[in-house]
Amino acid sequence: MRFYDAEAVHALLAYPELIEALRQAHRQAGPDAAHMVRDDPAGGDNRFVVLVGWQGGSVIAVKMVGVFPDNLALTPPQPSVQGLVAVFDAATGAPVLAADGAAMTFRKTAADSALGASLLARPDARVLLIVGAGGLAPHVLEAHRAARPSIDRVLVWNRTHHRAEALARAQAGRGFTIRAVSNLDEAVAEADVISCVTMSDAPLVRGALLKPGAHLDLVGAYLPTMREADDDAMARGSIFVDTRSGMEGAGDLAQPVQSGRIDWSNVRADLFDLCGGRHPGRTHADEITVFKNVGGGHLDLFTAQWLRAVAGRAP
Repeated sequence: MRFYDAEAVHALLAYPELIEALRQAHRQAGPDAAHMVRDDPAGGDNRFVVLVGWQGGSVIAVKMVGVFPDNLALTPPQPSVQGLVAVFDAATGAPVLAADGAAMTFRKTAADSALGASLLARPDARVLLIVGAGGLAPHVLEAHRAARPSIDRVLVWNRTHHRAEALARAQAGRGFTIRAVSNLDEAVAEADVISCVTMSDAPLVRGALLKPGAHLDLVGAYLPTMREADDDAMARGSIFVDTRSGMEGAGDLAQPVQSGRIDWSNVRADLFDLCGGRHPGRTHADEITVFKNVGGGHLDLFTAQWLRAVAGRAP
């Protein structure tokens, strides 16, 4: 059995190829997937998640990952997401490989959103706004640019402005312009693609400010109490999800449904529908599209399948 650390995972899972691998995987029948979430028995904000995906005749992928938000404040700081992904042969049950769970999570989450953008964002999108400057932010930046190479300007907003500035400095000189912004509303009104990667429990993106043709990618708000976009954004946009399984737990969907602004029937399609050609996605240039990245064990499985394939052909 091979182990792939974070450096190896990032090196092997290049975004253009990973996005295409996810596209191809979604064209097939989805695997059986299940998940278990345990909250901190001490009553804190920490959580431990176990996701299992089983693709008959292929592999079983098990992700075991902890989400500990306060880790970044430790001395020295530690990643807020840590864990392992283990892959087993679906025919024999034999262990095949294990990989760094945080790196796998970053890669599959960013590629999932980028696949949504490749199907829903305007092909001529140029301005990308990243809302949030945590560990996932540079990955969604890279993945969205892989999906839409026309993006040549990147704006970064974060509640703590110096973290947005740090991200902008780290990403400078890579063939596009990037700057940290302090006025989120102005940036929202300017952006062609907006990707939210936060832990916010209150809306950040105001739907009234979205320009015609904008694409809104919502990655955070994985709990019913969390929120990244307001009701206007959800009501104005054509709503898509990566998967309908578990979408009821996402605050950006659950809260406007509860308030009556939208209904679950407003969710037009998921990635299985889009990649399988059962829904056309964006229908006109001025359409505002909203993609809710729900996540799930099937995405860890698809990513693990691709890691196994890529690692097998590596010298």
